[in-house]
Amino acid sequence: MLGFRVERLWADMTGLLALLFHQGVLDEQFLELQQLQDESSPNFVLEVFNIYFHEAEKLLRSLRSLLVDGEFSDYKKMRIHLNLLIGSSSTIGAKRIRNVCIVFRTASDQNNKIGCLRALELLEYEYCYLKNKLHELFQIEQQRILAAAIRE
Repeated sequence: MLGFRVERLWADMTGLLALLFHQGVLDEQFLELQQLQDESSPNFVLEVFNIYFHEAEKLLRSLRSLLVDGEFSDYKKMRIHLNLLIGSSSTIGAKRIRNVCIVFRTASDQNNKIGCLRALELLEYEYCYLKNKLHELFQIEQQRILAAAIRE
């Protein structure tokens, strides 16, 4: 019975990852990150993503503040934040977030406030989608690890 549960959880993880790759949410960089995880650091990917989510949320708050709270938009500062988010998103394989950041940066380069606001809205959506799906993936992985440990 537990063997079936472990297999089912493994299939759920594989299916979810396949979906995220098919949707273009993740790219091969995510797989490379996963390969760095081993027995000595079993939570490596989770820890990397926790850092990413923490930093990304700060950058998103700063971008929203620069666009919405001020009387004018500081496009130079926005580009700096976007470049940081592009870099960290590329490192973890968050392909759709990186792509939206590039569109956002183009709007910022053109001092296009409406374009920036639209890009920010899409960026926040993509960020929430990624965070929710990876949270789901990590939960399944933890359940699989527990079920496998109980089986042994």
